[in-house]
Amino acid sequence: MALQTIFPVTRVHEPLRADVEVQNGKIVDAWLGAHLFRGLEGMLIGRDPRDAALFTQRICGICSGAHAVVASMAQQQAFGVVPTPTGQQLTNLIFAADIIQNHLRHFYILVLYDYVKGPDMPPYIPRPQADFRLPPKVNAELLQHAKEAVLQAMRAHEAMAVFGAKAPMQQTIMPTGVTEQASVERLMAYSSILQELTEWVENFFINDVMVIADYYKDYYSIGAGYGNFMSFGMFPAPVTGERAFKPGLIVNQGQLEQLDATQIAEEIRYSWYKDEQERRIMPEGRTIPNRDKPDAYSWIKAPRYQALPVEGGPLARGFINGDYRRGVSVMDRLVARAKETLKICHLAQGWLNEIVPNTPSCQQFTPPEAGIGVGLTDAMRGSLGHWMEYRHNKVTHYQVVTPTTWNFSPRDNQGICGPVEQALIGTSVADSTNLIEAGRVIRSFDPCLTCAVHMLEH
Repeated sequence: MALQTIFPVTRVHEPLRADVEVQNGKIVDAWLGAHLFRGLEGMLIGRDPRDAALFTQRICGICSGAHAVVASMAQQQAFGVVPTPTGQQLTNLIFAADIIQNHLRHFYILVLYDYVKGPDMPPYIPRPQADFRLPPKVNAELLQHAKEAVLQAMRAHEAMAVFGAKAPMQQTIMPTGVTEQASVERLMAYSSILQELTEWVENFFINDVMVIADYYKDYYSIGAGYGNFMSFGMFPAPVTGERAFKPGLIVNQGQLEQLDATQIAEEIRYSWYKDEQERRIMPEGRTIPNRDKPDAYSWIKAPRYQALPVEGGPLARGFINGDYRRGVSVMDRLVARAKETLKICHLAQGWLNEIVPNTPSCQQFTPPEAGIGVGLTDAMRGSLGHWMEYRHNKVTHYQVVTPTTWNFSPRDNQGICGPVEQALIGTSVADSTNLIEAGRVIRSFDPCLTCAVHMLEH
């Protein structure tokens, strides 16, 4: 057996270390460690609870809109308010644009170069040795599309800024809606960009992913993991709150089950934290760092749903919503993400059509002196939750569990691997000193370690 280390894993958001044990050309065990420690939850302690939707966006620059959305949901519950119908639709439009830009960037910047050979010049070199399979003409076409995709992702950010004021870190989402008005001019501006994005996703993004899938068919049987999927759902409808992507749980690729968020807990036996309890439910979460803890190997905790490790993201949403159920592999994750992007484009067009211009997009409110709120939504990479408590108009507790925390968790208190660790096990490798295959598995989950690692103070 040989223990090999990839550190840092490149083309992911922030430092990730992968240790894999290779035997007879296969990965037989894996440990994934996040090596960035940040304190972005602690900054909210003692602050006005109305700050949450703006401040928590600083957790991550690639998925800032998701944190604004879920923080505003926690505020709605804590304050006892609801968004106006137009405000909810505008929130959905801001969030949709942010997800579209993320999905484009993930494939064309982070994933593509696992399968497409770039030119022999920086930043494309140095590159790992890989079995690049595309014919030269096809390879060149995808490289050109990658350049165009960066501009399309920029256009998605421009759409986000139409109602969000700026991107990333939009400035307008609040618990009762959005501060920007749904003027005819702004609706037309968003619609114009959305049409351009929809056509590009239909004509290029989905086709490019399917080209990769055609030449790398073996990756439909690599990186399967547990087949446990969870989603909080996303994009609530006005008034009813029914979500365009429904919430749910699937265990071992079985039947869809109802989700109960009170069954979520985090465990820390193999995480760099100390606590007299190794398992806590979310409203009781504590985070006290201990970098010298024996046997620990990650700043990420191990969230579990009813003690189960679960995967989130477009593939999970595809299974739960019946949009994609081909399989649970590396390639299935990539294809599901591309197809989801087109679905979100179409949903956004529907919301645009429903908005009555210049109707109230938010309303005034006065928070009570104390409150508790939980915000749950799916985001780019999976299930995102914010738990907030405040007293005397000051935040006393704030806890965030992000999608990458779920997907890239270390082992739990029972020694059970996290979802990506499990997905790596069984992967064949051509060269144990190269491990391009491991990189393909890891990047299929769209890891964002910026979101996954942070600190909570009391």
